[in-house]
Amino acid sequence: MRTARTPTPASVRGGARRAANSSAMTAAARGGLVAYGVIYLLVGLIALRIALGDPESQADSGGALRALAQQPFGNFLVWAVGVGLAALALWRLSEAVLGAARPGGHKTEERLRSTGRFLVLAVLSASALAFAAGSGGGGSSDRRSEDLTARVFELPAGRWLVGAVGLATVVLGVWSGVRALRREYRKELGPVPARMRRPVDVLGVAGGIARGIVFAVAGGFVVVAAVRYDADEVKGLDDSLRTLAGTPAGPWLLAAVAVGLALYGLLMFALARWHRG
Repeated sequence: MRTARTPTPASVRGGARRAANSSAMTAAARGGLVAYGVIYLLVGLIALRIALGDPESQADSGGALRALAQQPFGNFLVWAVGVGLAALALWRLSEAVLGAARPGGHKTEERLRSTGRFLVLAVLSASALAFAAGSGGGGSSDRRSEDLTARVFELPAGRWLVGAVGLATVVLGVWSGVRALRREYRKELGPVPARMRRPVDVLGVAGGIARGIVFAVAGGFVVVAAVRYDADEVKGLDDSLRTLAGTPAGPWLLAAVAVGLALYGLLMFALARWHRG
């Protein structure tokens, strides 16, 4: 009679990693990447409309969800995006806990990046599912950012915490642009057909730089809010994008960033198609 073996921590981690990389989980994650790409693509297109003179649009996840809901079978599409984002969030969480399959995926830096991605995706998923269920979720990111900042200000050392978050967001934006220029997104790509490598690089570089600019601008406003001790100085994605139109470059800068965000959405589609593992 064979004695049952007591599972070791290594065997438990190995089993968990195999489950995280199973075909079902991988398929769900690919669907989540498509959902994430849809959000970025719509935000980019809405921002482009603002640059072209449509001030009534809302260029953030709430505006993207409302635009999606207005399409045929819109509520079904919003549910699909919410579920897809939830699946992608769980996948990023598994990468944070178990390590990613890509080269260097077990390093602390990569685990922290996966943790950050999980948190962002969890919030987006909850917002999309709440919107689909008819219980909100499509509100302005600007108002949500101001309310959250005001609550943080009430905490001990809240002003310093807000400032630290703002600085971290600025650094994240700059680093995102640098990573795009270094083609770091290639680490998550498997074999890409030769004819598609250059287009994917265009998506990755332009999209990553545009995303980094938005993060840096939004983080800068958080820093200003901390310095002035005024939550109204914080701007969400929509107002951060509109600010670009007020620069000397005018609406052209907003249009360029808008196109970049749309390209980043297309990059998510490419990742879904050719993701490593």
